[in-house]
Amino acid sequence: MTTQQQPATADVAQRVAAVWTDVLGPGSDRPGATFFELNGQSIAAVQIAAAVEEQLGVTLDIGDLFEDPDLETLTRDILARTKG
Repeated sequence: MTTQQQPATADVAQRVAAVWTDVLGPGSDRPGATFFELNGQSIAAVQIAAAVEEQLGVTLDIGDLFEDPDLETLTRDILARTKG
């Protein structure tokens, strides 16, 4: 059970990180940097939400990004939604 869950979790985390980095650009892999610290704006929120839905099938409300998460927090939120 754990062996099957780990690749799925790692795959989701990797995809979320790739979307985050693609949209927010250079320096966005800085640990603990939040959406707004990385100059995230409404267009970036829409792009991230659309990419997450397209790639992972998870609906992400752009309001979730306006709560100013860092990558780890966003990934944890998306992972919780994939298990439900």
